[in-house]
Amino acid sequence: MTSTTPRPTVTAAAANYLDERTSLSTMVATLGRKVFPDHWSFMLGEIILYSFVAILLSGTFLTFFFEPSMTAVHYEGSYVPLKGMEMSAAYASTINLSFDVRGGLLMRQLHHWSALLFVAAIGLHMLRVFFTGAFRKPREINWVVGFILFILAMAEGFTGYSLPDDLLSGNGLAIINGMVKGIPFVGNWVSFMLFGGLFPGDDVVPRLFVLHIMLLPALVIAFIGIHLVLMVVNKHTQFAGPGKTNDNVVGAPIMPLFAAKAGSFFFIVFGALVAIASTFTILPLWEYGPYDPSPVSAGTQPDWYIGFADGALRLAPGLESEILGLTISWNILVPMAVLGLFIVLVMFYPFIEQWITGDKREHHLAERPRNNPTRTAIGVAGIVFYAVMWAAASSDLIATHFHLNVFQVTWVLQATLILGPIIGYWVTKRIAIGLQKKDREILLHGFESGNIRRLPGGEYIEVHEQLDEYESWKLKAFDTYEPVMVRPNAKGKITPATHVRAALTRWFFEDRIAPVSRGELEAAKHDHH
Repeated sequence: MTSTTPRPTVTAAAANYLDERTSLSTMVATLGRKVFPDHWSFMLGEIILYSFVAILLSGTFLTFFFEPSMTAVHYEGSYVPLKGMEMSAAYASTINLSFDVRGGLLMRQLHHWSALLFVAAIGLHMLRVFFTGAFRKPREINWVVGFILFILAMAEGFTGYSLPDDLLSGNGLAIINGMVKGIPFVGNWVSFMLFGGLFPGDDVVPRLFVLHIMLLPALVIAFIGIHLVLMVVNKHTQFAGPGKTNDNVVGAPIMPLFAAKAGSFFFIVFGALVAIASTFTILPLWEYGPYDPSPVSAGTQPDWYIGFADGALRLAPGLESEILGLTISWNILVPMAVLGLFIVLVMFYPFIEQWITGDKREHHLAERPRNNPTRTAIGVAGIVFYAVMWAAASSDLIATHFHLNVFQVTWVLQATLILGPIIGYWVTKRIAIGLQKKDREILLHGFESGNIRRLPGGEYIEVHEQLDEYESWKLKAFDTYEPVMVRPNAKGKITPATHVRAALTRWFFEDRIAPVSRGELEAAKHDHH
């Protein structure tokens, strides 16, 4: 008797073979059930991923034509103003990419714009995570991973920016060389090792090229993978609403709905980047020429994401000391120390806040920024601090464009660097507390409808309308807790660290507004009826 059972196709047999040895179907099924909340701010993480794909694709194309060499050549390409000029092979190949390689200029600009979007999206994504408290337990490690990814992205951008050996990138490397040499005892040796000799050296571009296309991309890919795995393991945060709890994520599963939306969004992001690269010029390095330290003028600046470091150097007072015949450049060491401290505080902020508040609970609901005024004020103060340093990187352009004295511009920025974060902190906290009070009033008494009624006794009142279920959830779904109390340790002693922690806790929770209780809501409903 002949069997009628159909034989599996070659594709099905291959898939079966693979699945038996990798359990791929189980992993796909598990991942497919992962739910993503529906909120526009979560798309920032997708933009990071999609812009990085554009970076990889365009960067691969550029690698085929770029020559990472400092060998001196004479340019013989089609760009007439530079014809016959002596320059490095790296700069000559970049000019050839721009004018003689079909599609080269488009790929150069796509690569550059994608890198800018990549860093900007990471920064905005981290701000969203910070202001909504999405870094709290169990996501503290993922915050550190994301911040390291941000540092790697800036390093990747700077190494790529420095490869063409044009006037702007050469000046950027000169600044780095000066900073490195300002480190006592080891600065000169580090500079010699980095540049392969005296600045600018013959090995700096090949070394930066290796970092840019091998080491740093591998680290970025690894940290993106770690970040995504931790996101799946720790669950996604979501904003408060009906049916949304710490244990229940409401949204679209990856398969098939979110995957289809994500695929469409990828092509939107990629298309927008190509459109920008096709229409907006970025880094026209043929206008600046090859690196030469003599024609440095106003406007020679690195990309925006490195501007804060350049600005910190410009704002530092010119202080130097002679100790045992060794020159100590405080105008370099102090900015480096301040930037290092700023980076460390931001990286480990989740652990610092957890220690101050004593909050060991798991949090899967994102907070509204107004519901944690102190954290929101700290974030704004940090943004102001960063923004002033970032603006200081353009102090020369501010002076030339607005016909101001560059020293006066510097003095104003120095004062703003100190006073700006303090003012930003105070104003933000007052606004957040005011908004909390307004939310409490609306939740208990409704919002003004403009409808005036006359009561039988002759009294006129304005009818207040109550919120719907979703808006009500958004206003009342937050909690708070008491400051950490001063308690003796196991040895019966109250340590100085305990007093410091108690003082910081009182500061963190001062002027807090208590959430509306269930009893208050019931009483408000009774009064309304």
